[in-house]
Amino acid sequence: MTRAEFGENLRVALDTLAARKVRSGLTILGIVIGVTSVISVASIIDGLDGYIRARVQTFGSRTFFVGRIPFSFRLGRLPENIRVRKYLQPGDAAFLKETCPSIAYATAFMNRINFGEQADEIRFGAAHVERFFLRGVEPDYFRAIALFSVAQGRPITRDDVEHARPVVIIGQAIADSLFPHIDAIGKTVRLNGRPYDVIGVFDKDPGLFGGFGVDQFACIPLSNFHKNFPEIRETTLAVAVQEGADMNVARNEVIEAMRRRRRVPHRGENDFEIADPEFLTNLWNQLTGALALLTGVISSIGLLVGGIGVMNIMLISVTERTAEIGVRKAIGARRSDIQLQFLLEAVTLTSIGGAIGITLGALFAATVRALVPSIPATLSPLWVALGVIMSVGVGLFFGYYPARRASLLDPIVCLRYE
Repeated sequence: MTRAEFGENLRVALDTLAARKVRSGLTILGIVIGVTSVISVASIIDGLDGYIRARVQTFGSRTFFVGRIPFSFRLGRLPENIRVRKYLQPGDAAFLKETCPSIAYATAFMNRINFGEQADEIRFGAAHVERFFLRGVEPDYFRAIALFSVAQGRPITRDDVEHARPVVIIGQAIADSLFPHIDAIGKTVRLNGRPYDVIGVFDKDPGLFGGFGVDQFACIPLSNFHKNFPEIRETTLAVAVQEGADMNVARNEVIEAMRRRRRVPHRGENDFEIADPEFLTNLWNQLTGALALLTGVISSIGLLVGGIGVMNIMLISVTERTAEIGVRKAIGARRSDIQLQFLLEAVTLTSIGGAIGITLGALFAATVRALVPSIPATLSPLWVALGVIMSVGVGLFFGYYPARRASLLDPIVCLRYE
């Protein structure tokens, strides 16, 4: 078939669809719903995927954590075999640094997260901040976790830890609340009633999806933390692997060192947990897998309904245009010409639905990105191409039978048809 013949058949298909606007519009609705759902969810997932991976990089792509309990444990009472585990000690970090050749930094930290009736409080004059994360850290903490970067002032030093000095580094949100018009460095705040000198302010970091981030953290020397909160015993280790060292080798070194340190029997299970730097990415991949499955089900239903509608309207069109088919065959039209004409009508119908669906999906992504900046929805060319392929594929699959049926009609029977 020549380009001219193809163009003529396409114009005939468009004229036929334009003559039945309402019926054609209702038919493509299922295609629009299916493609829109795929494009919308895919754009959100693509945007968030890049965001999560960038977040993991800032968190420390070569840093993993060692703790007593699983880092992804479910809410509720811990199993007995986990609850009886010995607590980790700050000295474990120094031991790992000394015994593991692949380790660049190993540091201990402790958390106080109290959002109950007696929440932690920082005061400066009449201003105060509640419901934040209080963390005791060592100097290497800021090297092991790049996310905690000090923008103003200085980090906690070894001298601060050795003398348990009452100094604190606060997040940007805490600084903005306590010191909206003055410099925070050098000011004395009262942390749970105790005086602390502000020695630094962290880089701005609102957190994942606008939740708790570095902005809501206050860090004090680990020795001072232990002195003022002796009831808190849960210690976590942050271990940074040297550049160029193999992550798996470093992990095995840490496991072997911790087993020796904690005297775990040769065939006994580890009584500690290690979280890889990709654990956030793995959790995210599990979530996106579920979302992709749900989107696939919704879009498949929409495309199936749309495809059945396309087949139905094309069968009706074949019946209504039986006489036309007979005339075209009588003046020399081939079976392939008739089949192509009806197949083009079906593909044109679904392609219009696909174009509308892609447009609506792009508008949805732009709206989400504008209204909720923490969800950076991004429409990639890959998903646009997939939307086009899906819409054209539905037209070809569901339009083939009606087109084939039209091409096989007997011209004599067609001319007699009324």
